[in-house]
Amino acid sequence: MSEAAARKAAARKAAFARRKPLFEQANAAQAGYLSEVLAGYRGVPLSGFMPIRTEIDPRPAMAEACAHGPVGVPVIMWPDHPLSFSRWTPEAPMVAGTFGAMIPEHNDFFEPEIVIVPLLAFNRAGARLGYGGGFYDRTLAMLRARRATMAIGFAFAGQESDDVPLEDTDEPLDLIVTEAAVIEVAGR
Repeated sequence: MSEAAARKAAARKAAFARRKPLFEQANAAQAGYLSEVLAGYRGVPLSGFMPIRTEIDPRPAMAEACAHGPVGVPVIMWPDHPLSFSRWTPEAPMVAGTFGAMIPEHNDFFEPEIVIVPLLAFNRAGARLGYGGGFYDRTLAMLRARRATMAIGFAFAGQESDDVPLEDTDEPLDLIVTEAAVIEVAGR
């Protein structure tokens, strides 16, 4: 394991441990600020995510956004490739996808212009520590090469960390939203 990989693995382990009690204390209003942010982008195609394990839950904000435009969720089609995004509604029949995240039973693919990104840790410079598969980094690079694409990190405020190890392939966040605040990323 390279030094960078070992550093990221250690940071991930610490971040999982920090996130668990935050999840256990979460309440139904955790997506309030995300709803406020998305209200400023009514009708813009966006993707959220289906929370797994101890992730913060964006579904209330996603459900509100469905009334104004297309909302999707990520679908892993192949290892080491960008994500695809399938249209989602709160009523859509769902099935288990790769890594246990729920995906629509019937895919209707589209490309979002806003991607709500799950994460383990973030800093105020827009750095994000993910799970190590590189799916969101590849996806954001692909989408940003085609058109302006906003990446919104969505996490608990307690997931903020000064220790977010980065690599050249890591795509930055444009905005970070927590249950407690909207954090503008400097220079984005």
